[in-house]
Amino acid sequence: MKFRILIWILWPAFLVAGLAEGLLFSFIRPEDLIFFGHHLTLSDEGIYSLGFFLIWGFCALSSALSIYILPSKDAHGSSEQDSGLI
Repeated sequence: MKFRILIWILWPAFLVAGLAEGLLFSFIRPEDLIFFGHHLTLSDEGIYSLGFFLIWGFCALSSALSIYILPSKDAHGSSEQDSGLI
């Protein structure tokens, strides 16, 4: 069951991160990025990869929080043992 939850978190986050990265780098060129007053010394592919993994992490965090706040069976007044996701 734990692997199923992991897939429920990571797969939608992966899909959204791919779309978000495509949109982000359609408007921003990697060589124009400045962090703390310095240009990045990474290649364009490195910046794309780093951006993808950062976006994927934030999307996965969002999915994990959604699963974390799912109501259990006890929240609906059932007397059965809680078989929630987490």
